[in-house]
Amino acid sequence: MQKMKMIKRGAASVAIALLLLPLAGTAHATTVMHYGVDWSKYQGNAGKWGYARDDFSISQIGGYYNGSFVPQTTYGTQVANTIALNKRAHTYIYAQFSGTVQADQMLDYYLPKVQTPKGSIVALDVESGNPDLASVEHALQRVQDAGYTAVLYGYKSFLIYHLGSAGLQEIASQWPLWLGEYKNYQVTTEPDYNYFPSFTNVQLFQFTSTYASGGLDGNVDFTGITENGYKNGNAQEPATKTAATTTGKQLHQDTHNYTVKSGDTLSVIASRYGMTVNALVTLNGIQNANLIYPGQVLRVADSGQGSTVSQKATTTTTAGTYTVRYGDTLSAIASRYGTSTSTLASINGISNPNWICPGQVLKLSGGSSTRAYTVRSGDTLSGIASRLGTSWTSLKAKNGISNANLIYPGQTLYY
Repeated sequence: MQKMKMIKRGAASVAIALLLLPLAGTAHATTVMHYGVDWSKYQGNAGKWGYARDDFSISQIGGYYNGSFVPQTTYGTQVANTIALNKRAHTYIYAQFSGTVQADQMLDYYLPKVQTPKGSIVALDVESGNPDLASVEHALQRVQDAGYTAVLYGYKSFLIYHLGSAGLQEIASQWPLWLGEYKNYQVTTEPDYNYFPSFTNVQLFQFTSTYASGGLDGNVDFTGITENGYKNGNAQEPATKTAATTTGKQLHQDTHNYTVKSGDTLSVIASRYGMTVNALVTLNGIQNANLIYPGQVLRVADSGQGSTVSQKATTTTTAGTYTVRYGDTLSAIASRYGTSTSTLASINGISNPNWICPGQVLKLSGGSSTRAYTVRSGDTLSGIASRLGTSWTSLKAKNGISNANLIYPGQTLYY
């Protein structure tokens, strides 16, 4: 999980490891041992895989440090990219807390931000601070009550020191354990069960922090717990819809070619075809989302507006607010309502523009009507401005147009 970990020697064999089956109801039976990875911000926006066999990831949504929050901005894209690769994504919280008040504060903040499906793993990473049995059990119960598979992660010696052997046994009788223990810090591709942290109900074993060169946590799932939250273990059919799983699904729907026109941006194209920019970038292997060019051929989803072009101006009256939907980004909402990301962030008190959540109500600038015009063949910016009773410079500025001579049929202009 974190970068530095203590080596703690155990004394177990493969036979003992495989005897540590889950208690009833915690995971469905499997004859396949799954390999996977867990990530924090150090693995970047797309995450890092060890080997082709890896079929699950567990991403850190953020950390809680006795009252302080440190969200991980890489979480959403790591989840989306995992699902896009037809692998299963799960979540963990770095949880340094004491007492039920802090437990509630931590979960009130992070649970609404979970983007993996209901039923998927939401693990509490308890490896630092001064945890106590009552608050850890309280937190695990809250995760379970929220509809996720609650799992306790940590090192056996640390957990026993703070919770007691009987306390850890009490937890293991109700919730699965994910324990970490390493032989050394050399690249390790397979578990060494001489270093297995034997205990009741260990369903996940983190056997190395050097799974691959450069550092990466390697894990094995003994029981199929990492299939939780996915229908038949299929990452393309999650139990619930989230922003991240929606992005993953977009990469597997029917697509067709689209030729980039002058003035196009990826966000405009993505919006037109009902996609997210992340899905469009991943689908087309684009290295720099700001570099596309006229004549470039992209694959886009068959869903969405397609080539349908409105032949008239439209007026969308708002009450000055917008309710965030799954897949929304602040920049896309700003573009849709003819404002800027920084303006929306400012008037809504948003400190991190990458963190908005479905159901959140955003105030829009001014609260007045937002009007839109769809460009038709033969239109010019000055001609449109004259028709709408505004100036071409105002249209240019409001719509972020760098070259007033480059507009195209189907483009939406706000005024």
